Amino acid sequence: MFEFQKLLQEAKDAFQKNFHRDPKWIVTAPGRVNVIGEHTDYNEGFVFPMAIERNVIICAAPAGPEDKIPAGMAKVFSTAKKNPALVKVSGEIHPGPRVDWFEYVQGVIAGYLAENPSVEVGPFVAVIHANVPLGAALSSSAALEVAVGTLLEAISGANVDPVRKALICQHAEHEYAKMPCGIMDQFISAMGEKDHIMLLDCRDYSTKLVPFTTPDLSILIINSRVKHQLSGSEYPERRAACFDSAKILGAKTLREVTMEQLEANKDKLTEVQYRRTRHVVGEIKRTTDAVAAIEAGNYELMGQLMYESHDSMRDDFEISCKELDILVEEAKKIGLAGGVYGSRMTGGGFGGCTVSLIQTSKMDSIMETIRKNYKAQTGIDPDLFVTRPAQGAHIVQK
Repeated sequence: MFEFQKLLQEAKDAFQKNFHRDPKWIVTAPGRVNVIGEHTDYNEGFVFPMAIERNVIICAAPAGPEDKIPAGMAKVFSTAKKNPALVKVSGEIHPGPRVDWFEYVQGVIAGYLAENPSVEVGPFVAVIHANVPLGAALSSSAALEVAVGTLLEAISGANVDPVRKALICQHAEHEYAKMPCGIMDQFISAMGEKDHIMLLDCRDYSTKLVPFTTPDLSILIINSRVKHQLSGSEYPERRAACFDSAKILGAKTLREVTMEQLEANKDKLTEVQYRRTRHVVGEIKRTTDAVAAIEAGNYELMGQLMYESHDSMRDDFEISCKELDILVEEAKKIGLAGGVYGSRMTGGGFGGCTVSLIQTSKMDSIMETIRKNYKAQTGIDPDLFVTRPAQGAHIVQK
């Protein structure tokens, strides 16, 4: 709570500094960590994310004459990017020729206005301030999108169904940010609940909130602080391999394929298609098994499933990297005796974060040991923080 209040005050101060008055509207949306279930969302499988105690906050107010904003526009300032941008809030809106940070904002506005023609959003000024790490696979982009949607609801008084809200934000990422993401990130940012992890069925968008209330357990997130430069084709290539494999196997998506069916038809796939498919089919089952383990209080099994998930992402889906592997191995070395149940990389891959299930009473020693050993092997000082499942997007002030 202290961390959020500090972030909130920083956001208010930034608004005051930029626009010389207090904000009228304040909204927030959290980042997320996926506890297990990676690259299963666009295969209509299951994911098991939770909102984290790292947020995007937007402070805003109606534009006045002193802001000198053209009609039908809004001025948005990002404390991270340090540069203001003008976005359209009326008339025809189309994606820009290149992707920039404000396209996330513009895409959500376009989606809201397209779905709700009666909604009016007049010119406004806004400051975006966040402590969700950028490029760390904790969904800073989805948190921004969902926060923008929540701001539009605060401004207009519109009451948008949370599922529609998540889908509008996903569409914005597809069309305006040019990233063909799944639905998980926007869903959990919009609909997360405090002290609960969400099982999301990405086929029918049904959800189940799984209590995670015991103070004896915590979720440790470690930012490796690396993001390897890629060609940009790695994510689309893996999606394509999944879709191609499903078609070859006679399935609509890999959600419909069992491990037995995969093994029986292995010779129909290339080696790469087989390994990509084996990860997804196995990960879908690991995710539902993990939910059952949490509900039964079998945290040792939960931890084992996390390790298996990491091995699969490293070997079959090939989206890990040396730094992530070191973090998971260091967690494994500490083991149950030292308070670690399990660990895995989380997010799209090739850098970013690991997520670990740990004993709260031993978190300080766990964090210190991993920090020291990781830095000794990589020369990088990682960013570590412990989080509880947090509340999803909401209006702070209107």
